[in-house]
Amino acid sequence: MRIAVIADDLTGANATGVLLTKQGISTATILHGFSPQTAYNYDAICIDTDSRYTPKHVAYKRVSDIIGSLSGQGVELFCKRIDSTGRGNIGGEIDACLDALGEDSVAVVMPSYPVSGRTTVGGYLLVNGTPVQETDVAKDPQAPLNESHVPSIISRQCAKPVATLEMNEVLQGSFQLTSCLQEKISDGSRVIVADAVNEEQIEAVAKAMAALDVTFVPVDPGPLTAAYVKEKYSGSPFTPKILLTIGSCTSVTGKQIHHLAENLPLHTVYIDPLKLARDENGERDAEILRGMNEGLRLLEEQAVVLVTTFQEDAPLLDLRVIAKEQLTTEASLARRITDGLAIISQRIIQKSRTSISGCFSSGGDVTASICAAGKTHGIQLLDEVFPLAAYGRFIGGYLDGLPVVTKGGLVGSESAITESVLFLQRQLTKKTNEKEILS
Repeated sequence: MRIAVIADDLTGANATGVLLTKQGISTATILHGFSPQTAYNYDAICIDTDSRYTPKHVAYKRVSDIIGSLSGQGVELFCKRIDSTGRGNIGGEIDACLDALGEDSVAVVMPSYPVSGRTTVGGYLLVNGTPVQETDVAKDPQAPLNESHVPSIISRQCAKPVATLEMNEVLQGSFQLTSCLQEKISDGSRVIVADAVNEEQIEAVAKAMAALDVTFVPVDPGPLTAAYVKEKYSGSPFTPKILLTIGSCTSVTGKQIHHLAENLPLHTVYIDPLKLARDENGERDAEILRGMNEGLRLLEEQAVVLVTTFQEDAPLLDLRVIAKEQLTTEASLARRITDGLAIISQRIIQKSRTSISGCFSSGGDVTASICAAGKTHGIQLLDEVFPLAAYGRFIGGYLDGLPVVTKGGLVGSESAITESVLFLQRQLTKKTNEKEILS
């Protein structure tokens, strides 16, 4: 998870989340009341604080608590979604963001949403050309708004110094606009309200923000957040991540893994099957923890990561001897190994800072264990990769909706796993391209 959007209501969270989804960023809305401490498998989450009409101190605490919970989960960018007509605890929630993120953080407020008729000129918020105070917002039974000048509204609610980025400055172009922003920040401004009447102006402000090494918090109904995310992550860091889990130790599997490593960039996490099979001095739990941590680290560096008990030239475990030592059965030991692999994979998927876009599993036992560890109850089948290899999506549980390719451990030629990964990459790329076309 890299981006967190904090919204004061549910529909607002969804509205901004959709704009991120259109950029190919996996995004989900989290309902108010659900713990943000959960490690969600998305690149971005939009959290509803349900704080638009709460007392100011309640709104402040909800926003502050969420940032505190998410700061340790790898979130790189916090965004504040506000109402497009200026209602709510905007100033108090900005204070909460800036207090939680430190004294070097700066909020850029842009209430404009041009495609919905919301524009800002001279700091005044207009709805289809009419000052917002002259619209039905003035009759809001819970929080009537009787002013249209956004800097004034925020100044009364917020303890931080407020400045404006007026239209004449926005129109100067990216280079001059960047200098204007820097100058206002150097003068001590922590909140900057920016004018905009069209998408091009929003993009210009976003580009100027991205050019500065400042912890910015975009505060808006969605367009500025989407534009800033696009500029900040213009290098496409949201490359689909694929996790492979392979438990088979046959020569067929070895040749398939070797082919994969020769043809695709790959990092491998080797898991010691003996440590998974035995349960002495906590070595099984330690191996699971080590495998999870190594997998998480490697996913930061590579798009395709393999978690496997297969190691070339390593002697096969004699499960019969180990079973006699452990006073158990060979089947029980084999299950402990596959369950351990599945637990490692499931935890990597849940805890990864960037979402896992798809996964591959080889062997029916491994696939069944992954389903059990992820509390899924099935796989929706969508296509055949090649005979005895299926493409689908997990149903339910922690892995709900996650694309997966499964195949038997002894199935396919030397290129079988490579073909499976390439197929999965094509499906994921196709999905992203469809989002771009729809946008």
